[in-house]
Order: sequence, then C-alpha cells, then structure tokens
Amino acid sequence: MVIAHSARVGVERVCSQSTFGLFRTSGTGGGSGPVRVKFVRQNSWSRPQVAYALGKKLGGAVVRNRLRRRLRAIVSGLAVALPPGAYLVSAGPRATELSFDELRMAMSQAVRSATRDRAAGMSERRDEGT
Repeated sequence: MVIAHSARVGVERVCSQSTFGLFRTSGTGGGSGPVRVKFVRQNSWSRPQVAYALGKKLGGAVVRNRLRRRLRAIVSGLAVALPPGAYLVSAGPRATELSFDELRMAMSQAVRSATRDRAAGMSERRDEGT
C-alpha cells in the first residue's frame, strides 16, 4: 500500500535576514491587548513563517520560554487560516498574566488586524461616511 503525503500544514521559522529586514521596512502591524503582530505578505510561499520577539521585560528565561511555547501552540492552531507571509509576534509584560484562552483571543485579533486588507478597510470607511 502506498500512502501519499499531502503538503504539510503548519508554520516554519523565519530564518532569512532579508525577511527580518522586511519587518523593519514594510508590512502591516496589528495588536490586541499585550500581543502585537507584524505581517509581510509573501504570496509565493506555501506556508507562513513566524518569528517571536520576547524581550527581558517579560521576565526571566523560564517565563519567556513558557510564553513562546503558548504562542507557538496558538499559531499552529491558526496555521490553516493564516495567509502566506512572514509574521513577527511580540508581547508586552501583561501577556504572561493571561490565561491560554485570553492569549488565544488576543493573538487571533492581532493576526486579523495585521493581515486585513488595508485598502479594503479604507474604502469601507469612506462608504460609511457618505
């Protein structure tokens, strides 16, 4: 019996310095509560790439690593719905105090805010004003 493997669903790590450079120069950002997401669309990619920027203001290494693991679990759950591109996830100190469900809600809203089509949002706002 031959088992055909479909394209693996999931996320990859951002490894390229040029991708990190794109975070500084382009892309869109969004946030919800203490969670921030910077997004750079890359339609030619088959899967999203994600990097995490969690500074020492969050706490010691144990605290930061626990938060990183929680964020990775959330991102892997969202992977199917994520548009192709690069994501830089960061968080403020309050993120360590959130429950998993609260963190998942904040992450989902931040991703939605960062990935929404800004041009469509602008035209919708103009239509509402008329």
